[in-house]
Amino acid sequence: MKRIMYIAHKLKRENICEYLLYMWQIEDLIRAFDFNIDTVNDQIIKKYPVNTDAERKSIYEWFESLIEMMRLENIQQQGHLQINKNTIIDLNEFHNLMLNSGKVASYNAKFFYILPYINQLSKKGESGLSDIEICFNFQYGIMLLRMKKTEISVETLQIQAEISKFMVLLSRNFMLYQNGEIDFEE
Repeated sequence: MKRIMYIAHKLKRENICEYLLYMWQIEDLIRAFDFNIDTVNDQIIKKYPVNTDAERKSIYEWFESLIEMMRLENIQQQGHLQINKNTIIDLNEFHNLMLNSGKVASYNAKFFYILPYINQLSKKGESGLSDIEICFNFQYGIMLLRMKKTEISVETLQIQAEISKFMVLLSRNFMLYQNGEIDFEE
């Protein structure tokens, strides 16, 4: 199932952090194509290997709905869809539950290990962001730099690697929580 829309749905179930970064890419892709569904269709949808016209139509409609939502939410220049913001909010709430519960010591240990990096990034960026959103913004920024083939310092790559490890734990534990395998009520 290597279809763009299906990738998003699969990632949302299996790796919420990768899903969110993927959706941010889709938002930027839509912006790059100037919200023009015909361009998206020509450059992306038509090139996707699909088995049926119904699948192609489904992908087309998915992009069309994302374009419409981005226009309605007035995020043509920057920002994220509310559905993606809600995912950040959910992850941040889960993160706070994890920290406060102490149920997964490795999670807490990894977070407190990267906290100085997060604080450093917070001083350089927008104020008022949650620790989780700072991690996502940093990871996405690194991804964009790599796509542009921009040189990244060794120190920055080391920080990125540590934050990535934390986000793997966040995603894994979030999935376990969603599946009822972690309970904070006990």
